[in-house]
Amino acid sequence: MAPPNTSPAGEQSLLSTEIVNRGIELTGPDAGSPTFSVRVRRRLPLPDFLQSVNLKYVKLGYHYLINHAIYLATIPVLVMVFSAEVGSLSREELWKKLWDYDLATVLASFGVFVFTLSVYFLSRPRPIYLLDFACFKPSDDLKVSKAEFIEMARRSGKFSEESLQFQSKIVEASGIGDETYVPKSIMSRDNIATMKEGREEASLMIFGALDELFEKTRIRPKDVGVLVVNCSIFNPTPSLSAMIINHYKMRGNILSFNLGGMGCSAGIIALDLARDMLQANPNNFAVVVSTETVGYNWYPGSDRSMLIPNCFFRMGCSAVLLSNRRRDFPRAKYRLEHIVRTHKGADDRSFRSVYQEEDEQRFKGLKVSRELMEIGGDALKTNITTLGPLVLPLSEQLLFFMTLIKRQLLGGSSGKGQPATNSAGSTSGSETKPYIPDYKLAFEHFCVHAASKTVLDELQRNLELSEKNLEASRMTLHRFGNTSSSSIWYELAYLEAKGKVHSGDRVWQLAFGSGFKCNSAVWRSLRRIKRPTTCNPWL
Repeated sequence: MAPPNTSPAGEQSLLSTEIVNRGIELTGPDAGSPTFSVRVRRRLPLPDFLQSVNLKYVKLGYHYLINHAIYLATIPVLVMVFSAEVGSLSREELWKKLWDYDLATVLASFGVFVFTLSVYFLSRPRPIYLLDFACFKPSDDLKVSKAEFIEMARRSGKFSEESLQFQSKIVEASGIGDETYVPKSIMSRDNIATMKEGREEASLMIFGALDELFEKTRIRPKDVGVLVVNCSIFNPTPSLSAMIINHYKMRGNILSFNLGGMGCSAGIIALDLARDMLQANPNNFAVVVSTETVGYNWYPGSDRSMLIPNCFFRMGCSAVLLSNRRRDFPRAKYRLEHIVRTHKGADDRSFRSVYQEEDEQRFKGLKVSRELMEIGGDALKTNITTLGPLVLPLSEQLLFFMTLIKRQLLGGSSGKGQPATNSAGSTSGSETKPYIPDYKLAFEHFCVHAASKTVLDELQRNLELSEKNLEASRMTLHRFGNTSSSSIWYELAYLEAKGKVHSGDRVWQLAFGSGFKCNSAVWRSLRRIKRPTTCNPWL
């Protein structure tokens, strides 16, 4: 990756200062006086995608594309050959050739044709339809402003004034608005990370989202054949999926799964699992529930890297109804086109970038690495490079691939993604920068995980997205905060509430989380989505 911008303006934008109280001076002429120091830190942005693309991930994407397209690619070729052969014959010659074949040959050929056609249609993956989804909207008594949030933390008596000031600074710069939701238990002086508090918060959100989903779709809970629940932090026994089955008295042969510890990208992982289950079990409904508990993960200590999640995470839950029944096509909203998953867990830095542990005081919390932006950028680059060949127009793919091959042949970059330099240490003038495709040509709508304002700013800069492209993500962050794995569904609900989704539109859901993982899901709208009048969190 190329070195960062070293201009004074560019370098200054990456620096932050902080005044640190060092206590009372004990010796010297200033003994007994308070002393302060200024700490200067350099913020690590996302890697610049315009400087480095790894060829192996492009190969992976094209390999995936070829494996799924080879069958359809051969059909036009066979049709062209057959048309050319038949077109060279006159009508009399064609009838003569047909009469020359005996009945057994004709029947055998017809049987082979029918058999081949049957194998093709039976071996095709079943289409996965999204019938509808619901997002939980908490009651107004759980709504807090930024100032109220800090006051609640102060009233709990668990934080020093220095920790409160740090949280206040983070909240103000987070992009979160004054109408997000948190459980009232965070102001309690007692320990709130209990199973009782966790179950109460989880049941409130999950049942609220599912009640709305079943009301919108008119599907009975007993009709659901597959249930997938993801919640990263709170994983009780019996599981949350068992809690749902018990509450709604679902059928005994339901295929239920409970995913834990998989971070903010787990919603797409749950989708992928539900898709696989629907492919293996015809004529079924699947429900995917994505949520995260705030109170159970509340950190009461003083470690700043573990206080950050307190400032961003808010209450939220989504419930999605999927179907593999072809007769559900007329009422389906979207069809699932692609899912691409990237996991960087083999790298130690990535693995520990978001890490749950105890601090020095034995308080449990999530520790966020200072290198998280850089690590997330690397995972994102891998994911979108693999996704590109599946979704980009042919023109963009050709420009991208030709520039990449030219760069490899001419040695435009070093083996580790660094620009080629001459003996004087400057960048070579013959360097060929890779062509970064325009993903705005592949998608009409973007639902990027609303992690923080900084993350969205860096993504917008690197992918060259417009404010309109990230409107749904920024509005979700402002209105609901970081709701973890469910945030991409609040964003899609925003697009529907604004009446922006039309027939044929492609929606890109992009999420990233601990591990480190970056996952993409691509949907195609099957009809114009009318503006909802009820059952939408934005109404």
